[in-house]
Amino acid sequence: MARASGRSFPTFLRERIFQPLKMTGTVAYVRGKSTVSDRAFGYTKDGGRWRFTDQSPTSATLGDGGVYSSLTNLSLWDEALHRHILFTEEEMRPALAPVRVPGKGPTGPDGRPADYGFGWFLNPWEGHLRMWHYGETIGFRTAIHRFTADGLTVIVLANRADLDASEMAVKIAGFYLRGK
Repeated sequence: MARASGRSFPTFLRERIFQPLKMTGTVAYVRGKSTVSDRAFGYTKDGGRWRFTDQSPTSATLGDGGVYSSLTNLSLWDEALHRHILFTEEEMRPALAPVRVPGKGPTGPDGRPADYGFGWFLNPWEGHLRMWHYGETIGFRTAIHRFTADGLTVIVLANRADLDASEMAVKIAGFYLRGK
């Protein structure tokens, strides 16, 4: 990224995504350089008690666990994707072109194989088109499920390791989508 843009990855994200979308509570975290106000810390239940298990140093890399955001800021990002503010519909098309990963590829929360397209899993859920992704590290579980044809996005951010964020996201989606 630095070679192509002439800027560091955190600077590129801040200038090209976070600032234009007014994502003031989002940062590409760099230890010793960044601050994250009102940050959640991770916990794991161990023997009936909660144990502090914040971000693993190997998973807190930029772009994969190292971007700290909030539900409000992620809704701004989701709206930008929906309205094609960051990328035109044509520019987004490759991200939504499903490719079946050979061998034991990714599976969805239902255990079925999931197609993949530039950062998004692309298998439908109960007949509804869906693009989704999840993330997890010690003390955290996250998921975003975008049902674009239905105008619904479900984002789950959990700072505890005992939840299945994707399962929770499809349960929440079900309340809305089954009522349509």
